Amino acid sequence: MKKTIKSVAAFCAALIAVSTMGTIAPEVEEKPADTAYAADDTNDDWLHAEGSRLYDMNGNEVWLTGANWFGMNCSENAPHGLYAADVDKFLSNVADRGINVIRFPISTELIVSWMEGTPNEVSSVQASYQPPVDEVGEDGTVTPAGAYGNINKDLAEADGKTLKNSEDIFDVILAKCKQYGIKAFIDIHSPDANNSGHDYPLWYGKAGVTTQVWQDSLVWLADKYKNDDTMLGFDLKNEPHGKREYSGTTCPENMARWDDSDAENNWARAATNCADAILEVNPHALIFIEGVEQYPKTDQGYTYDTPDIWQAPADKSPWYGAWWGGNLRGVKDFPITPKSGTSQIVYSPHDYGPSVYAQTWFDKDFTEQTLLDDYWYDTWAFIGDQEIAPLLIGEWGGHMDGTKNQKWMELLRDYMIKNHINHTFWCLNPNSGDTAGLLGYDFYEWDEVKYGMFEESLWQTQESGKFIGLDHQKPLGVNNTGISLNEFYDKYAASEGSNIDGGTKGSDPKPPVTTKAPSNTTAPEKQTTESSTTAASDTLYGDANCDGKVEIADATLILQFLTNKDEYSLSAQGLINADVIGNNDGVTGTDALTIQQVDAGIYKASDLPIKE
Repeated sequence: MKKTIKSVAAFCAALIAVSTMGTIAPEVEEKPADTAYAADDTNDDWLHAEGSRLYDMNGNEVWLTGANWFGMNCSENAPHGLYAADVDKFLSNVADRGINVIRFPISTELIVSWMEGTPNEVSSVQASYQPPVDEVGEDGTVTPAGAYGNINKDLAEADGKTLKNSEDIFDVILAKCKQYGIKAFIDIHSPDANNSGHDYPLWYGKAGVTTQVWQDSLVWLADKYKNDDTMLGFDLKNEPHGKREYSGTTCPENMARWDDSDAENNWARAATNCADAILEVNPHALIFIEGVEQYPKTDQGYTYDTPDIWQAPADKSPWYGAWWGGNLRGVKDFPITPKSGTSQIVYSPHDYGPSVYAQTWFDKDFTEQTLLDDYWYDTWAFIGDQEIAPLLIGEWGGHMDGTKNQKWMELLRDYMIKNHINHTFWCLNPNSGDTAGLLGYDFYEWDEVKYGMFEESLWQTQESGKFIGLDHQKPLGVNNTGISLNEFYDKYAASEGSNIDGGTKGSDPKPPVTTKAPSNTTAPEKQTTESSTTAASDTLYGDANCDGKVEIADATLILQFLTNKDEYSLSAQGLINADVIGNNDGVTGTDALTIQQVDAGIYKASDLPIKE
């Protein structure tokens, strides 16, 4: 799938009132590797998967319904639109419209520049605060700060005109997402910073990016944001793709494949290794895995190494085709299974309509059922239907043309609502050539017709229409259109419910799995023998939160307890239950890993405790 991303420079020229200021990044002092960025006061909004659903740490169901904001993948090295819009007004506007998560496309090249302490230069961002402080004239007249220029103040240095570097600008944006109740995740859109970089099929091979560099940069980024639950996760590679060559005899090196081989272009292998590395530094991060473009008909005995598979005629193709990144048939044969289990894995296909490309399944008078039969189900929908993992449609969108493309969008929207499929619309930006966006070229005004179609798929209460955020404390937005996650489950879930699953009322929310410890106390690291004896009859190994079940929430609580005992505590019985491996050695990260392995089916709850 090709998305023509128009250059920001072209639109800057069209906006006469917009000036480009401060386009040269200043030299900055390298930050220590352990610097905390916009650390969350509670850090309790991390999510995990069970079956086809995502849940918060309390075991309450959540729904990611958001949009893409691209630009960091492009040569400008910053989200587009900041040449015209103020970031505060932009993000508060987005939050008030009910978007609870933003997918940020980025290039590996840009992340590497941050990692190396030399952030790439930013262009097409307007940031001004003039004068930077109050000025008193000779006659005593006071010119207040910002009188002559006041846009994106926080993106400028102290002088009010020198633009911050690309890394600092994104940190400001992420902090403001947090301020407005919006969550975020990163999408590795291309190896190099390139406005058409999405055309390149692999995660390595440009701008000096190797598979190891790609993985190392993602691990560095995961480590940087591990204490900020605004950054929920990482989409490892946008649209891995590539087709077979009719003249060759082996898999082309520029084709993303999905199998159990050691080939460098084996996307399943690379994604698994990268997921392992990220989860080692941040076990809470969600890992979004996209598909490939072509997959061999393994149900007919074909593999990537079947003789003559590369010369088969098109009308007898041994391949299943799909959109770029959309083919997840390989999950049936080779699911992505990190060492710690699958609790953080979300599969993320992309889906588009005939305005992007006239696929064969659009040739008929298509319906939801024909789309399922001809393409959706066996390509990606089976993953949710069979409770393998959650789905997030990372990109969907297009023109409201009143014909087939609009019909496809509405059918996909309704299917996602009915089947609780997470999604991020393509896109907020107006400058996507073959889809356009939700916003006009000032990045403020909305395409109300397109938004009206999209708005139905945003998570909201059924009667009052309150948009539901993913932060437990901070409501979504500023104009009383949104609520926090705790507010929804405390006041709305049982009474009016939400549009999740096409409209449901929930039962009373599950109680929080954590208890705040008093600030002047420290939870004990080990449980005494006396307490163990006293509580032996109540012991359910693995049930760290003492809710009568052994599930991923128990592993989450253990990890939070180990990293911040002043903030999170385990009860006396919870400490006993949590010690599931190498029993009587205290609660460790290995106990959390073992409980995750129970969730993944590697162990049974009845196997606990496990003696080392």
